[in-house]
Amino acid sequence: SQTTPLLLPAPAMASTGNVGAPKDGSIRGLEIPAMDGKGLRIGLVAARWNPSVCEALLDGCKESLKACGLSDADIIVERVAGCYEVPFGCQTLLASGTVDGVIGMGCLIKGETMHFEYICEAVTQGMMRLNLDFQKPVVYGILTVLTEQQALARAGLTADGHNHGKDWGMTVVESCLLKKKYPAAARAAA
Repeated sequence: SQTTPLLLPAPAMASTGNVGAPKDGSIRGLEIPAMDGKGLRIGLVAARWNPSVCEALLDGCKESLKACGLSDADIIVERVAGCYEVPFGCQTLLASGTVDGVIGMGCLIKGETMHFEYICEAVTQGMMRLNLDFQKPVVYGILTVLTEQQALARAGLTADGHNHGKDWGMTVVESCLLKKKYPAAARAAA
C-alpha cells in the first residue's frame, strides 16, 4: 500500500521553524516553512461532484490559509459543478483582479470508461494554462484516484489519511509570497 506523508502540528516543528514534514521519516512530502500570508487574497474554486471529499479538501485548505494569517474575508470560495468546470471558475476569479492566487480543487475517481482520462487531461492542461496566462499562482488541487478509498484517504477522511487541501493552502501562500518578492515593476525597471 502507498503511504502518504502527514503534516505534523506546528508546535511539534517549532524548533526548526517548519509547520510540516513527513511523519514516518520518508523522503516524500514537504517541509513547509512558517509563512505570513496576511494581506493576501486567495480564491478557492471547489467542485461539487464527490461532495464529502471536496468539502473536506476545502475545509483543510481554509484551515491552512488561516494558519498563514489570512482572514475569512481574504478567502473567496466559489463552487462549480465538477472538475471540468474548475479551470473556468479559476479563470473567472483571476480575471476579476481581486485575488493574488487561486486553488482549483476537486476529485476524479476512475470508472469503467475513458471519461476519467479525458477529464484529467483537460483539467490539467487548463490549470497549467492559467498559471502561464495570468502569471499568478494557480494550484492544482485535483485528486485523481483509482478508488473511493484513495479519495477518502487523501481528503483526510480515514484514520491513516492526510488532507491534501492543507498542503494546497500552504502552497498557494508560498507561491504568492514568491511572486510578491519579485514584482513585475521591479523587473521592468532593471
